[in-house]
Amino acid sequence: MHRFISLTVLICLATAAAAQNSPFEVTEVATFNEPWAMSFMPDGRILVTEKRGHLYIVTEDGEKSSPVKDLPNVDYRGQGGLGDVILHPDFANNSIIYLSYVESGVGNVRGAAVVRGRLEIGERSSFFRDAEVIWRQNPKVTGSGHYSHRMVFDDDDYLFISSGDRQKFTPAQQMNGNLGKVVRLNEDGSVPKDNPFYAEGDVAAQIWSLGHRNILGMAFDAEGRLWGNEMGPLHGDELNLIKKAANYGYPIVSEGDHYDGTEIPDHDTRPEFEAPKTAWIPTIAPAGMIFYSGEMFPDLQGSALIAGLASRALIKVAIDGDNAKEVARYDMGKRIREVEQGPDGAIWVLEDKDGARLLKLTPSGSAR
Repeated sequence: MHRFISLTVLICLATAAAAQNSPFEVTEVATFNEPWAMSFMPDGRILVTEKRGHLYIVTEDGEKSSPVKDLPNVDYRGQGGLGDVILHPDFANNSIIYLSYVESGVGNVRGAAVVRGRLEIGERSSFFRDAEVIWRQNPKVTGSGHYSHRMVFDDDDYLFISSGDRQKFTPAQQMNGNLGKVVRLNEDGSVPKDNPFYAEGDVAAQIWSLGHRNILGMAFDAEGRLWGNEMGPLHGDELNLIKKAANYGYPIVSEGDHYDGTEIPDHDTRPEFEAPKTAWIPTIAPAGMIFYSGEMFPDLQGSALIAGLASRALIKVAIDGDNAKEVARYDMGKRIREVEQGPDGAIWVLEDKDGARLLKLTPSGSAR
């Protein structure tokens, strides 16, 4: 693990001052138990998921609805449960949302799935109507980790889903399943004919990129390029520029090592694999991610903001062409699961675990 130690020490020294001089004024808005994701609706209200299977509608003032009814049953254990929530590109007209979650299979197996349905908001109760599962991890396997199941739409209304390796290693390199992949679908779950492996048919047709471990944050930058942050094995977390048909090498190569200390060759030993644009040792345990585009924080414009779990921080990464570099680390004092940009440019974060707070970040007095 010596490969990035010197670089990491320099980064930590360089960002210590930034962590001590946070540009944020922090306001607690609401609390949740094991929240996982959030998404803003056009009217400024926020959809927030909890792993146990709950979806809430929350105002910016912190008023929480009762849980939305008629959600799918989730397999809640380990890293599994209800995951991401995003809006259909035409949500303002069709009220369709997408949820990712973990479902049980026959026997002691499980896998992630994506369901879409219409959000019917009422004065007292809200409902998830006309639910249709449009994607499933294939195959379902034992264990309860590395589902990934992050979702994001591009400007052409294609749906990208991260599918973790489920801690099974080799499926990330195999084309007869979608574990350890990023998949690309049409908004209804059908497969676009210009996907790179479409001609191979079956589940391979879904695949956009492969050789991934556990992508827990995905976002498009201002140029329309897809980025994903990825949990490494023992350290070696990655930020990758996700390219069509590219292979990112896991588990053949990694910037980290196995948990038992067994070394994994670096990416530079196998140039046929796509290398990360930056990597972290020790781990930051990256989760949600955005590219900031608001006017409230001019110094953050164009930067990636990554929610850090083990690092208990919000991490700023500067993007310069195809290069990426951590430039600041803002200590949040708690594990951070999710980050989103609000309609007015404020930054919103969700802490992790039970009693987690939904926080609104606005400029501090010194940053105004």
